[in-house]
Amino acid sequence: MKQELTYWVTLAMIPKMWTKRKNEIYVKCYLHSPRISIIQLFEEASLWDELGLDSDEKRLFSEAKSQLANNSFLVEELLAQGYNIIPIDSADFPRALKDNLKQGAPTVIFTKGNLQLLKKESVAIVGSRYANNNALTFTENVAHKEVSKGNIIVSGFAKGVDRHALDAAIRNGGESIIVLPQGITTFGTGFKQYYKQILQGKILVLSTFHPKAPWSVEHAMSRNSIIYALGRSIYVAQSDSKGGTWSGVIDGLRKGRDIYIRIPESGEKTANMTLIEKGAKAVDMEGTPTIIGISSIPKKVSNDEYKATIIKLLTTEQRTSQEIKSKINVSWSDNKMKKFLREMESVEEFKEKKRIFFRLKMAHTPTLFDN
Repeated sequence: MKQELTYWVTLAMIPKMWTKRKNEIYVKCYLHSPRISIIQLFEEASLWDELGLDSDEKRLFSEAKSQLANNSFLVEELLAQGYNIIPIDSADFPRALKDNLKQGAPTVIFTKGNLQLLKKESVAIVGSRYANNNALTFTENVAHKEVSKGNIIVSGFAKGVDRHALDAAIRNGGESIIVLPQGITTFGTGFKQYYKQILQGKILVLSTFHPKAPWSVEHAMSRNSIIYALGRSIYVAQSDSKGGTWSGVIDGLRKGRDIYIRIPESGEKTANMTLIEKGAKAVDMEGTPTIIGISSIPKKVSNDEYKATIIKLLTTEQRTSQEIKSKINVSWSDNKMKKFLREMESVEEFKEKKRIFFRLKMAHTPTLFDN
């Protein structure tokens, strides 16, 4: 088994090859008659043409073979330290990842903790790193409700909603899966902090990256797809109009996932209502689906409506682009606002005390010198 795991890790860590492609190659091995083992895939180069590898892929596999010795030491080290190495063909590999990611599921996952948590129903609670109090209260409420049903809470261990979801699950006597944006052996501080809960079987730590990979933005973004895939449903406490939560929800909606978004209170600066407008299900502070009136959803304003409002504003006094932005409540950059104003036929810009202002063009009054 250790020998096979060495080859699985080697396959998973081949650089410059999409995970989907690695899985496609192994599926061909699995369906081949007779079945081609993971060891044969690397050791019997005569099979590569039959499996449809192109010249670049053959080169990558040849180069990967040179890493087998290093990976063998890595596997020995991981197993000795109590980590689990779970290839995609293992009975312990979570079904949810295969169902939701299909052939894009990770080829190998690395874990530490109670593997039985991977077989239980789970929900993901996600949101901004800079969550407001309403979002954190919502997170607490949903975590309490879900763990009372025996469900696992999946989170990403980022500050804000992720960490609050994890701690709320544990505080309410529940269980949680932490999905890392880094290699599993680099989670030293986290293992110390949650050592007791891991030992009790309350927490499972999971990573899809090279065990010694450091944290990175790229890993954090990639990790989000695993969080969303592990959850039967996804609860969003707070989303910005860009970033990991936003892109995860948009991708989930495209795939038909059940995504529940907290209805924000009036004046909250979130993209929650925009995501509801795009098809996510609105929920109240307890996570209960709620039907909201169409008047609750912000109306999309056309450019002509913006122009009419701007003309009304400038009727009384000249204004800067920043002042106009604030008055008409748009999230445009200052440059975009200026461009929009410059394209308006009835508006002109001028400088006064080194500041740029905008005003309505003055109507021409006939004079003695007109023809």
